[in-house]
Amino acid sequence: MDPDFWHQRWRRGEIGWHLPHPNPHLERYWHRLPVTPGDRVFVPLCGKTHDLMWLHRQGHPVVGVELSPLAVSQFFMEQRLRPEEQARPPFRCFRAADIELLCGDFFELTRQRLGRVQAVWDRAALIAMPPELRPRYARHLLQVVPPGTPVLLATMEYPQVEMAGPPFSVAETEVHELFGDAYRLERLHAEDILSQQPRFQERGLTHLVEKVYRLLPKGEAQTVASPRD
Repeated sequence: MDPDFWHQRWRRGEIGWHLPHPNPHLERYWHRLPVTPGDRVFVPLCGKTHDLMWLHRQGHPVVGVELSPLAVSQFFMEQRLRPEEQARPPFRCFRAADIELLCGDFFELTRQRLGRVQAVWDRAALIAMPPELRPRYARHLLQVVPPGTPVLLATMEYPQVEMAGPPFSVAETEVHELFGDAYRLERLHAEDILSQQPRFQERGLTHLVEKVYRLLPKGEAQTVASPRD
């Protein structure tokens, strides 16, 4: 999508995807990834999400990539953090409290620029991509993270003909097409949330299903589910 689209959304404050709290699916399912405190987590297209601070409170260094300078500045301001700023072309790097945000285009990110990460949380990136960009997004994500990096992925499913994205509908079959060669996928959650989402009802949706997937490298043993799953 045209970067100007996202810049305009942030300038106008049209950020209906932003939650005023950490994402409940992150809180509920993060422990299902094979990560420990100290592992560095990548959050693509992070905006100013509270998920960054939640992950930090779990003991994780966090790195996010975000196109909008407004989103980056608002994150640090709202979290009352004073970041150090450094030019790392083609990105501007902002760092505070072991949280690093790279301001720039995700598709210009390299593995060297990202640095080593041990996990990925994608709640807003894949569903922000129109269908023609999603294969490119998935390929690029797999290029910049180390092979086998576990991923917690949240998506939405709805009749795409009923609403123009973003957020876009991403079918479970497509998730398997995008990531199935590299990962073993497990659906952890599926719930129709339309009754809780008046703004999507107003846009004419007849159903809206949130899904959460765990992506683990093929061959990794299945972990035992905790009682809180």
